[in-house]
Amino acid sequence: MRAVVFERFGEPAEVRDVPRPHPADHGVVVRVEATGLCRSDWHAWQGHDPDVTLPHVPGHELAGVVEEVGPRVTRWRPGDRVTAPFVCACGACPACAAGDQQVCERQTQPGFTHWGSFAQYVALDHADVNLVAVPADLSFATAASLGCRFATAYRAVVQQGRVAAGEWVAVHGCGGVGLSAVMIAAAAGARVVAVDVSPKALELAERFGATRCIDASATPDPTAPAPTAPAPTTAAPAAPDPTASDTAAPDPTTQAPTAPVPTTPAPPAPDTAAAVREATGGGAHLSLDALGSPATCAASVNGLRRRGRHVQVGLLPSATGTTPVPMARAIALELEILGSHGMAAHAYPELLRLVAAGALRPDLLVTSTAPLAAAPDALAAMGRAPGAGVTVVEPWS
Repeated sequence: MRAVVFERFGEPAEVRDVPRPHPADHGVVVRVEATGLCRSDWHAWQGHDPDVTLPHVPGHELAGVVEEVGPRVTRWRPGDRVTAPFVCACGACPACAAGDQQVCERQTQPGFTHWGSFAQYVALDHADVNLVAVPADLSFATAASLGCRFATAYRAVVQQGRVAAGEWVAVHGCGGVGLSAVMIAAAAGARVVAVDVSPKALELAERFGATRCIDASATPDPTAPAPTAPAPTTAAPAAPDPTASDTAAPDPTTQAPTAPVPTTPAPPAPDTAAAVREATGGGAHLSLDALGSPATCAASVNGLRRRGRHVQVGLLPSATGTTPVPMARAIALELEILGSHGMAAHAYPELLRLVAAGALRPDLLVTSTAPLAAAPDALAAMGRAPGAGVTVVEPWS
């Protein structure tokens, strides 16, 4: 089969021929008709996920047709149209017994724990627990989003976030997950504030039901100190010593003074939290970090009103393994800090019912499709300038 493969983290991936997978006794092989390009795939390519081993095929947000089934599979047969949560649960651990398959203790994840769906075929484990039937009238491109971003957003807003009609919901980051969250919260009767730095993303957020849109690049922090220019000097700069360490202290007896460099004062740091509090008359009842960065996480928490709820959806990789969170505010205002990690397969029927009724339109989130050959460049581009909406890769085109 053809698949997108990378040999080293952060280095260009390529499309090549690789062996087709075989199903486990409890699993299936799916012919991939569509797979979404998600920021989590970019994190895998960058080496931010400890489960990824090299060489690797990314991709976890998929829809397609069952091609082969293992001998212990009873509910599915070749030809069935399916998707699956990106967390493939074991179905037997205590978490699964409690109905919490999205945090299964022995979970596998295509595109992370094993080769994923940026390929013509993908193996999925414990099929009877994890597969979700795709209705005949739902396109594969639309169904692919139900494996990750749309289902993840649905659980974050409805189940973890406990959204209620009339509440203010802030969504920080309007990529695929964020735009899904905007649509879902608006459909639930909430008033939504969308926050992003991309005008195109904010335009889509307004189209999908956002009441207010905040450009995070244009919300100066009124508490930030004004920048000051360096004192001018007149001597020419000394030539750099190529053998010197970047952290070595300069020798004041040999280093010439630095010449003045014309500079434009940097703008003050953004304060999107203040903008959200102003837009919502005191703060959001529910706020989501749908991007995953220290800045968006802090802004989401700081933009809440008293007893508000923050849901962390975007991944937060960091060099130290931890991310600072404004816990002093969480204590003072009795805020809730919640995580959200996909959605179990058994929870899909209500989501599919709303899609079938037209109350939710995940099809509108798909803004572009691409052949498999374009996937490596599209994956790399996510780190430079994440696009608005959802890009779907079609491995057989």
